Amino acid sequence: MNESDIGSPRRRHLIAGGFAAAAALGFGLLEKTANAAVVNQSAEMGQLSVAAQQANATFFPGFKQQFIKTSGAVINTLVGGEGPPLLLIHGHPATHIEWHRVAPQLAKKFTVVMTDLRGYGDSSKPDGGENHINYAKRTMGLDQVEVMKALGFQRFQAVGHDRGARVLHAMMMHYPEAIERAVTLDIAPADKMYAHTDESFATHYFWWFFHIQDAPLPEEMIGAVPQQYLRAHLDVQSKTPGAVTPDAFAEYFRCYNDPACIHAVCEDYRATVTVDRMDIQASKRKATPPLLALWGEKGTVGKTFNVLDLWREEVETVTGYSLPCGHLIPEEVPGPLLQALDNYLVV
Repeated sequence: MNESDIGSPRRRHLIAGGFAAAAALGFGLLEKTANAAVVNQSAEMGQLSVAAQQANATFFPGFKQQFIKTSGAVINTLVGGEGPPLLLIHGHPATHIEWHRVAPQLAKKFTVVMTDLRGYGDSSKPDGGENHINYAKRTMGLDQVEVMKALGFQRFQAVGHDRGARVLHAMMMHYPEAIERAVTLDIAPADKMYAHTDESFATHYFWWFFHIQDAPLPEEMIGAVPQQYLRAHLDVQSKTPGAVTPDAFAEYFRCYNDPACIHAVCEDYRATVTVDRMDIQASKRKATPPLLALWGEKGTVGKTFNVLDLWREEVETVTGYSLPCGHLIPEEVPGPLLQALDNYLVV
């Protein structure tokens, strides 16, 4: 039985977490909620926890951290290096830590800016709002544009992975004047992916359909066993053993082990199938900033979709190719990713 089968051990492990979660609700969940609330209040408190400070010092020596207030959130931001501005936007279920294998090298040529998306990491976690509007990718993208403007950068290049790439897509659509060049990692446009979904994709990416269910069921099930859910999710996505280091996982879990983060994650996905879909359908033109689309040749996205064809339906200028990995490109193949960025980005 191979890993792509619905009965694979890793997939059974991931799905079993949902059933275990239902049994674990109650006093244990309330206790976790209280404990997480004490640990994860960085943006609201205006300072990082000791664990977060230590992680930044370990993974990104020489980078400076600050909280930047946007029109709708408070965004945890790290800046390092010198040169043209380059924004790195992480994906789910990670934080800016996912760039630790590439950011120090990029900082030799660029002023590297890393953020935690609203709802993730140590950024603030607004309520979803009506029709999940506060997690619309256009809204999340505005956070990123405002962060860069606060740092003095009106125009910049950007790399987005997973959910971060969805935000970058929205930035290309709605704030094209800010984006010089864009790079997306292991995604195609969400509306096209949902439209071309089959049983295989739904099996491998079941959280796309789980997270969008009405609150609070997904939140409560994930929140009952967050460590199991997080570990299984990353194990399924990675095709490179050891890609996610213990220290990186500890940071991901520190942030994910927060009911506000879990709810924000679900709101992010809910927005994709509601307000984001309406936004894309209302758009009358393709995005104009040039795009390099990279994907993992061993991952579900590359095996299921024609990534370049789908991007070309929504972006005017698209190039791209696969890399020898799964979904977690920045952690699985930092060398090939750095080479691809070196060939594409403008210094």
